[in-house]
Amino acid sequence: MLLLDRITIDTEICHGKPCVRHMRWPVEAVLDLLSAGMTAAEIRADHPELESEDVSACLQYARLAVSGETVAHVA
Repeated sequence: MLLLDRITIDTEICHGKPCVRHMRWPVEAVLDLLSAGMTAAEIRADHPELESEDVSACLQYARLAVSGETVAHVA
């Protein structure tokens, strides 16, 4: 599975925001935790439903979003 395959957009989940694996974990929420100083390991310890690759996928998605590149594959 490619990292970005972990990021999904579904209008029925979190108002169509990009989320982790169709869960109610918006990319934005994971980025908020990271920007608050939590490490990926701390996030995973507090939220075991998230995997290491999920956190990496959120970072990759954010990088693409700010670069202006198209993130066309997100389903």
